[in-house]
Amino acid sequence: MIRTTIIPQQSNVNISFSVPESYIGKEMEVIAFSKKEGLETNDLKEKKVTFSALSIDTKGYKFNRDEANER
Repeated sequence: MIRTTIIPQQSNVNISFSVPESYIGKEMEVIAFSKKEGLETNDLKEKKVTFSALSIDTKGYKFNRDEANER
């Protein structure tokens, strides 16, 4: 693996590097991206969690333990 960090001073930059012997004849991919690219956050607002999506009316319901334990 070859990794280097640069800080460009202009929009046109020429980069050269030595390729290890084991890379010769193999397909290589060169990628350039900002060091913090993809890590930037957009001031995420704190989410308020509620459990109001499900509402059950339990008036008149009587729990029967024996019925619940039946198999």
